[in-house]
Amino acid sequence: MTTLNWTYKSFDELSPLELYRILQLRSRVFVVEQDCVYLDTDDKDQRSFHYCGWDGDVLVAYVRILPPGLAYENRSSIGRVVSNPDYRGTGAGRLLMKQAIEKTFAAFPGYDIKIGAQLYLFEFYRSFGFEKSGPEYLEDGIPHIEMTLKH
Repeated sequence: MTTLNWTYKSFDELSPLELYRILQLRSRVFVVEQDCVYLDTDDKDQRSFHYCGWDGDVLVAYVRILPPGLAYENRSSIGRVVSNPDYRGTGAGRLLMKQAIEKTFAAFPGYDIKIGAQLYLFEFYRSFGFEKSGPEYLEDGIPHIEMTLKH
């Protein structure tokens, strides 16, 4: 795998180009590839932290890290987990998630991490210690499940 340059920034610290690349990758995967029409810009980005793995100016892997209370009461969250299709199979996604968990626990000590995982990725998240914490549900026509990682 190519060595990635990792950045961790608040919304206000993102350059216009970085924000463009983030929204571009999220749209490429969540809207186009997954054929899911939904509003990605949900007003949570402004209060989140953005963890990015870059290969030059190409965004390879991305998550947003949400403070407690923004997505779930009394829990932090990791969302919009995405890998660039051109880099899948390189291990970038696993590295992204491992480091995102570390960053989230460091930023919000004492808080569990709760996610709304696409159901087909249940085993991926379980491999990091996440456990089922809610029923299956449909979000934008895609099966999801709530999962929690205890601090």
